[in-house]
Amino acid sequence: MNSMLFSPVSVGPVRLANRIVVSPMCQYSADDGCANDWHLMHLMQLGISGAGLVVLEASAVERHARITHGCLGLYNDSNEAALARVMAAARKVASEDTRWGIQINHAGRKASAQRPWEGRGALQPHEDPWPTQAPSALAGGEGWHTPAAMTREDMTRVRDSFVAAAKRAARLGFDVVEIHAAHGYLLHQFLSPVANHRDDAFGGDLANRMRFPLEVAAAVREALPPSVSLGLRITGSDWLPEGIDVQETTTLALALQALGADYVCVSTGGIAHARIPVAPNYQVPFAAAVKAGTAMHTRAVGMIVEPEQAEAIVAEGNADSVALARALLDNPRWVWHAAEKLGAEDSVSYPPQYERSKRGLWAGAKIARPNAS
Repeated sequence: MNSMLFSPVSVGPVRLANRIVVSPMCQYSADDGCANDWHLMHLMQLGISGAGLVVLEASAVERHARITHGCLGLYNDSNEAALARVMAAARKVASEDTRWGIQINHAGRKASAQRPWEGRGALQPHEDPWPTQAPSALAGGEGWHTPAAMTREDMTRVRDSFVAAAKRAARLGFDVVEIHAAHGYLLHQFLSPVANHRDDAFGGDLANRMRFPLEVAAAVREALPPSVSLGLRITGSDWLPEGIDVQETTTLALALQALGADYVCVSTGGIAHARIPVAPNYQVPFAAAVKAGTAMHTRAVGMIVEPEQAEAIVAEGNADSVALARALLDNPRWVWHAAEKLGAEDSVSYPPQYERSKRGLWAGAKIARPNAS
């Protein structure tokens, strides 16, 4: 079988060995933005997963841009040095085909939050909260802090913070920098009329709501070396009648393409409470629509679990690559087993220390993975 999922693909200047991407996954475990031994273990494990690209979790561009006290950051020299140590170890064990990316983010009104296992709500007065900012002084929901509406000076500072973080990422040797403009965080807040009620040049119609996110993306693209791919995670739908729809998303993607972005990863939701019909492939139609309306490399994400499912998404032309998160937390060997199922074992590099677990070399594989063939 010739597997599309395991075929190589170029994303701008970066060549990936396959179309499987480790999606950014917040670990909420950093020390004042600094990566530590948890990240060392986590990224070394993902580095040997066989995925063509591993994208690190959302990393804050300012200290107050963090979602929680435990969020990774890339806003000072200590953050950069800590991540350099972790990445050196992860690269040492990873396949030479593995490419590395990092997602940079500002949480906006969703900042100053509790870690998921501490409640998920806004930080309470005894939990060392911090002031938040957003396009408009609108809380994200009941019980959340009301942010201060950003001034033009605030926007310039944040733009420059994205640029500074991108430069740090380039110094650290990342192949890909991904700007987070989805899931209800700051740039998504500017894009969505649900959160953006401004009456100046940065609010109102779509052209105005796109203005600041495009300004950030253009500045980051200019700051990055040509050898580094730039991507954005964007939203295909707010799942709200007054929110972003896929037509607006496609317009945004075309504008990003024009300024030099290399790909978009199309997710949905997160701007406010909404009824979302979560099921396998529930976000794929949005990626497919963006792919059909642009010439950009388009990535699908969300409830992609089975190898055959991932194969069909790319083989049928609904996306150029797929991003997996929880599936790889549940089974860090997902890529190896997918290669077995799809007849692409020769496309995946096993660490030599683990090679004896491959199907054909270990009789137990038929028991452990009965549906591998």
